[in-house]
Amino acid sequence: MNDDQLLRYSRHILLPEMGIEGQEKLLAAHALIIGAGGLGSPAAMYLASGGVGRISLADGDSVDLTNLQRQIMHTTAAVGRAKAYSGKDTLAQMNPQIEVTAIPERLEGERLAQLVASADVVLDCSDNFATRHAVNRACVLHRKPLVSGAGVRFDGQVSVFDLRQPGAPCYNCLFPEDMEAEETRCAVMGVFAPLTGIIGTVQAAEALKLLCGVGESLNGRLLLLDCLAMDWRSIRLSKDTACKVCGA
Repeated sequence: MNDDQLLRYSRHILLPEMGIEGQEKLLAAHALIIGAGGLGSPAAMYLASGGVGRISLADGDSVDLTNLQRQIMHTTAAVGRAKAYSGKDTLAQMNPQIEVTAIPERLEGERLAQLVASADVVLDCSDNFATRHAVNRACVLHRKPLVSGAGVRFDGQVSVFDLRQPGAPCYNCLFPEDMEAEETRCAVMGVFAPLTGIIGTVQAAEALKLLCGVGESLNGRLLLLDCLAMDWRSIRLSKDTACKVCGA
């Protein structure tokens, strides 16, 4: 690290659990963030400010006026722009020393698999089950740690699925793809603005910990937040041996 980086990241370096070695791991890391909306905004901004050296930001949507209530990476001037490009500009202003790649498309198929394979950590900040399951399958295939978050109305959840650890469950163990589930979207149900900030920030914290190799991750645990009561619950997750994605 140069003198400017030592000063910029000094508050990380002062942490005994991280130090210079941990910060260098962040600078050498590649994070793939899928979704540049309510969850992806705080997640991407904290990874950028924290010094993750390469960030790939993928989102196929454009900024809408209704997004601005919670999607803090975008401004009024960005309305109509691709979220991936708007987000890249914001992150570049925050930290010009990192490399940000904008991917203005909904990732799927081989393109998704290639990007997951190239990443050190994947953050699922999407808002639909189809994308979440596709991302999970790619992470299971390439044994990449997945930090998954969701939030609607006043309720949020976040977990880590890290199949590098023996006996770890995957997203499909928790929400089987063939299970009938009601898709709740912000456009229909509404969402409390700070909720996505809280969940996205937890996703960033988990990603940074995974990249540095510090602390205990949420692997095997699901955190549930009731923002109306500001009540957190932690649920232990078990691997489904019959899981069609990660089972034997």
